[in-house]
Amino acid sequence: MKDKIFNRLKEAHLKDKRIFLRADLNVPIVDGHITSTARIDACIPTIRYLVNSGAKVMIASHLGRPSSEQKNLEFSLKPLATIISKKLEENVSFRSDWIDNVSFRDTKVVLLENVRFFPGEVENDPLLSKKMASLCDIYVLDAFGTVHRRHASTYGAGLEAGLTCAGFLIEREVNFLTKVQENPIHPVSAIIGGSKVSTKLDILQKLNSNVEFLIPGGGIANTFLVAAGFNVGKSVFEKNYLETASNLLDGGKIVLPVDVVVGNSTDSSEGKLVSVANVKPDQMILDIGPKTALAIKMIINKSGTIIWNGPLGLFENPVFSGGTLAVAKALGNSEGFTVAGGGDTLSALEQFGVSGLDYVSTGGGAFLEFLEGKRLPALEMLKRKVVN
Repeated sequence: MKDKIFNRLKEAHLKDKRIFLRADLNVPIVDGHITSTARIDACIPTIRYLVNSGAKVMIASHLGRPSSEQKNLEFSLKPLATIISKKLEENVSFRSDWIDNVSFRDTKVVLLENVRFFPGEVENDPLLSKKMASLCDIYVLDAFGTVHRRHASTYGAGLEAGLTCAGFLIEREVNFLTKVQENPIHPVSAIIGGSKVSTKLDILQKLNSNVEFLIPGGGIANTFLVAAGFNVGKSVFEKNYLETASNLLDGGKIVLPVDVVVGNSTDSSEGKLVSVANVKPDQMILDIGPKTALAIKMIINKSGTIIWNGPLGLFENPVFSGGTLAVAKALGNSEGFTVAGGGDTLSALEQFGVSGLDYVSTGGGAFLEFLEGKRLPALEMLKRKVVN
């Protein structure tokens, strides 16, 4: 990067220092099982560097959206301590009651209970921020997936801390995504999946101005299909955003499915391949078909930069995973610069064992908002804390 926009770990004196490391351990969990450890893997280099430098490390994170009043143990970080211990090859202790004091005893690394169990975390409560900052000598932010949130552990604590640094993951994310945002190799293609146009409207409009091909997937594609005059049966779509979808279609960059795999419900044990024009009223679109997947693959092959966020169908169900798998493989084999992000995207790549992409971001909303060019609160905080 041209200018110093945050303090770097390698510039800090870490020996014997107490570190409050805000990581992103918000791993996807289905039926009680972690479906992807990518976010855990991404923070290990920073933790290892801190330990090897002689620091004592407190790892803080959120998991899901628990109520601070109930502290539902479904969202406890305790099970992750064992996973981090194995990956780090270091004893990691768990602390459930930590806001007033953190004891290390016979360990160099402790995992703290879910920060969202504390009232005031999401509201960026000043008192909570100060308590978190008082626990450490150095605050380290390495949770890229949360940089678009102005929370106590991601923003307030960093401002209150004496010295605040960016972790290695933050550095890497900013470097790669800046390249994609500022100097993409054209033609640029963007594949944006998900259930709702409304949650990704800003990025769709931004990309529609900056890319050559814009490929909607999942429920987002359904809204575009209805706007184009197709019947999507029982499929999820957003009636209030049909005009918006129609306006985006007028730009001529939207690539819609030509064939789809339908089922009677999301639990269907079999799917049926039909033309997009032949979806029946009692059917749901749950995946793209092979002709659509081939068309997307051809676009990927001729693109200089490809951005992917969100699956193309209900990939968790093997019956409807073909489209997402085909696109993931095409990206893994692409000669263009490929970058992917988002929790479901990470899960799909891990589920299918696909590698070869140039960069896989740990962020979902943060990934998209960075590419939109928005000012992200936690990154702005890091800039304010720069020591020259």
